[in-house]
Amino acid sequence: MSVWDDLIGQDHVRAQLGAAARDADALVTAEAQGAEPPEASKMTHAWLFTGPPGAGRTTAARAFAAALQCVSPDRALGGEPGCGFCEGCHTAMIGTHADVTTIAAIGSQILVENMRDTVRMSYTSPANGRWQVILVQDADRLNEKSANAVLKAVEEPASRTVWLLCAPSIEDVLPTIRSRCRALTLRTPPVDAVADMLVRRDGVEPEAAYAAARATQGHIGRARRLATDERARARRATVLKLPLRVADVGAALKAAQELVDAAAEDARQASEEIDAKETEELKAALGAAQGGRMPRGTAGVMKDLEADQKRRKTRTQRDSLDLALSDLTGFYRDVLALQLGARGGPANEDMRDALERTARDSAPEQTLRRIEAVFACRDALDRNVAPLLAVEAMTMALRAG
Repeated sequence: MSVWDDLIGQDHVRAQLGAAARDADALVTAEAQGAEPPEASKMTHAWLFTGPPGAGRTTAARAFAAALQCVSPDRALGGEPGCGFCEGCHTAMIGTHADVTTIAAIGSQILVENMRDTVRMSYTSPANGRWQVILVQDADRLNEKSANAVLKAVEEPASRTVWLLCAPSIEDVLPTIRSRCRALTLRTPPVDAVADMLVRRDGVEPEAAYAAARATQGHIGRARRLATDERARARRATVLKLPLRVADVGAALKAAQELVDAAAEDARQASEEIDAKETEELKAALGAAQGGRMPRGTAGVMKDLEADQKRRKTRTQRDSLDLALSDLTGFYRDVLALQLGARGGPANEDMRDALERTARDSAPEQTLRRIEAVFACRDALDRNVAPLLAVEAMTMALRAG
């Protein structure tokens, strides 16, 4: 299976990355043989992957990283880099390749402390691969200091280093950085293509695959989770019942509390195992004695880890709430479509009774105000407003209509 197979509905991006990977392979081969490098090359040292949530920005970047590290012998016979089976492709795809470094925001920002070592490493030669690849998953979360560190590295890159930056849009990245990158824009995959992927790759029944792809409007990650995780389906059903539960003030506040509690529980479950593993690994690296006693002078390191884990847990809770808000937005968008007599069925077909009831009991103007209330809640969370306060304000606005 080729590394490009996960790029669903992105044929234009696959073609550009495939051409760049072939030129990159030719460049490395020429250097190894002491020959002149190709004059015209589609390869460059910095790339910016943009596109809506669920389009597969990180998937595309990781596939490209794997293709750059491909060591398949078929390349010498004209095969395309990115076979998916060789050691270079396999380790790059699962995240264990020594020359592929992935940076992601632990909290709401990528701090300069998390970038300094990576920037220094970007100036070194590949350890055993063909390229030194730095993949920044959340380039839109670089703060001023960390962005400036990346800018310096992108301005004066090492000859065999490639930066792969991922962000929702080019406007989310500093102009000075994006001007030095080759931009690739991914689009939301067609619902049919996502459903087909779920059937082929995850063994989901066609009807369930299409329902999940349609409900998530082509968001690959959410569609896979919805199609394969019973708990995700139950959580979505609970969220989509919220519009029917805000008839009075008490019910609205109770619904808000339950939504925030559910997000906190999601964050706890997601963090528990990872936190324990990280803590044990750090203790072992610091030489903790049998029974867990730490050497002197290591308390500060452990506190730094605990602070990072707390930031990650907070972000996971916010991400869980954001997912619920996306489901709510989709619900009210379907309601508005019914009220305006739009063609085509609703995305949340399984909730048609609730959609029709809400559409009958309200006017389009009220629906628009409710959609605005959901957006306002998301903005409040982005500004670090306390989750319960933001969600309570939203549910009260949904009740008022």
